[in-house]
Amino acid sequence: MNIKHYEIEIERENPFANCKLGRKKYSSVLTKIVNSYPYGFVLALNNKWGTGKTTFVKMWEQDLKNNHYQTLYFNAWENDFEDNPLTALMGELKSITTKETEPEFKKTLRKASTMTKHIAPIIVKAIADRYIDTEGVREAIVGVTKGLTDVFENEVDEYQKKKKSISEFRQSLSEFIASTNKGKPLIFIVDELDRCRPNYAVSILEQIKHFFSVSNIVFILSIDKIQLGNAVKGVYGNADLDADEYLRRFIDIEYSIPEPEEDIFYNYLYEYFKFDDYFGSSERSRYTGVERDKSNFLETCRLLFTNAQIPLRQQEKIFAHTRLALRSFSWGAHVVPEIFLFLTFIKIRHDDFYRKMKSKSLSIKEFQERFLGVIKIEINEETDSQLLWLEVYLVNVYNNSLKGTYYGTPLIIRDDITSERKLNVVSIIKKDADHEFISILDHINRGRGPGGLDLTYFTRRIDLLEDIRT
Repeated sequence: MNIKHYEIEIERENPFANCKLGRKKYSSVLTKIVNSYPYGFVLALNNKWGTGKTTFVKMWEQDLKNNHYQTLYFNAWENDFEDNPLTALMGELKSITTKETEPEFKKTLRKASTMTKHIAPIIVKAIADRYIDTEGVREAIVGVTKGLTDVFENEVDEYQKKKKSISEFRQSLSEFIASTNKGKPLIFIVDELDRCRPNYAVSILEQIKHFFSVSNIVFILSIDKIQLGNAVKGVYGNADLDADEYLRRFIDIEYSIPEPEEDIFYNYLYEYFKFDDYFGSSERSRYTGVERDKSNFLETCRLLFTNAQIPLRQQEKIFAHTRLALRSFSWGAHVVPEIFLFLTFIKIRHDDFYRKMKSKSLSIKEFQERFLGVIKIEINEETDSQLLWLEVYLVNVYNNSLKGTYYGTPLIIRDDITSERKLNVVSIIKKDADHEFISILDHINRGRGPGGLDLTYFTRRIDLLEDIRT
């Protein structure tokens, strides 16, 4: 049984064979864009963290290779130990050299070396005065015979040399790339840029713009634009900087991979983590009242994952934790998948809510309001019944935990005059639904149902405080 989601295997001949999100069609669109503008540009794949960008670009990269494109994949986050991004980028380019193209690469490398030489260490005396008190040391550093005019002239000369070296480097780089790929552009994928040290990320952008903006190279930046924009603001120390406008200087085309179709990913995760090994096992099937466990679990997945745009990576984490905690239930135990999954969901997504529930510091009304804020779903005729059931289950479990506390109170009371049973709370999901609320409470409290379970029964398992089956 898996307790974490491993990287998806990318088959060489059919790279999208194991894609569970139907994204091959988007790689075809992007490849056509590359074909339409083969002379070089920067394309940003802009999606939030945890939406599967890395898996997608790796699959697309293999698909490009299969179509005879030359590609490079550069994980900027894994390489931000290198102070100068130019060193890392040139190192990646070196990997595509052959015996025939090595002379061209070495020529380009020499141009890069010339370009990156720092201006000669000439320190103007006026600057040295700020830091050094000893006159003799000052004069030795500045160079006694150098005057300010000489310094300025030298800086102008160095500026011209550097400007020329940049032009020569770009020309040499373009010629090198042209010699490696038979007329097709090099596809240079830069991934995880938004996770780098901010100054490193900005430096990569600047160097791509100023040094690598040549024909024959298409850069693919896999980014979360909002996070990258925050990095830009941090580097420039200006929270009011228009980061979006700044990034437009570097990005020619922006593309966002559409969200996967509803139901696809959580159904895949259900199978990947083998929940049927428990819910569909012969051992569990011996018990009554468990027949709908699987369907209730998946219906709750639909409520939680298809309406709040939960990142795929967080969905993986929720499923992995849920599957591990599920091993603490015996074959005949009440699981109540709706409650179990929801509580695991908020432990990972809304820890403050989870901790306040455990500490019993919320009133029933406050609990219901937090519940409504978490589900983030439109309540309509299609969803109100299921949401009402979930609300009743959760309110009942939480209220069972409140017994003997300040907030403890019966959910149902009897009228002193008519003896009619009345609901002591108001549903936040469905107004004027007292009768339905009471009916659901009666159902779950009937016989040996789960109505008597309290919050601790679930949280001890979710917090991995109970033994698990081996």
